[in-house]
Amino acid sequence: MSMVKESVDVGVPLHTAYNQWTLFEEFPRFMEGVDAVTQLDDRHNHWRTSIGGVSREFDTEIVDQQPDERIAWRTMDGEVEQKGVVTFQRLDDVHTRVHMAIDFRPEGIAEKAGDMMGMIDRRVKGDLKRFKEFMEERGREEGGWRGRITPG
Repeated sequence: MSMVKESVDVGVPLHTAYNQWTLFEEFPRFMEGVDAVTQLDDRHNHWRTSIGGVSREFDTEIVDQQPDERIAWRTMDGEVEQKGVVTFQRLDDVHTRVHMAIDFRPEGIAEKAGDMMGMIDRRVKGDLKRFKEFMEERGREEGGWRGRITPG
């Protein structure tokens, strides 16, 4: 397994950043290579990705969720093996630190080579940068309540 850790400071309140992150179906708007995320129920999502000409589909399960603090997941099946956590830290009334840690097993020659060359690290860093830009342009979460998962 390989580990990626990245953080970004976002110019929105903690609750706003956390709420947007729980709108999984919005991920394609700021995550490179994510074609679609379909929320199946409060704990499960189905992902379709296309990275470097390789398409993958897999399901994830939310294994831990603390509102306004963290969301942890793991893949359940499909062609991808990963687990991770996103944490949210209040810096002040209008700034939040978002930290992502992902453990993954690259499959295939291209993915293993990409991992060795640091491409996964750069992708995660780019996704967090795009999340920051996405949030700061809007100043609020998008998509309403429909996409949020219920804390459990």
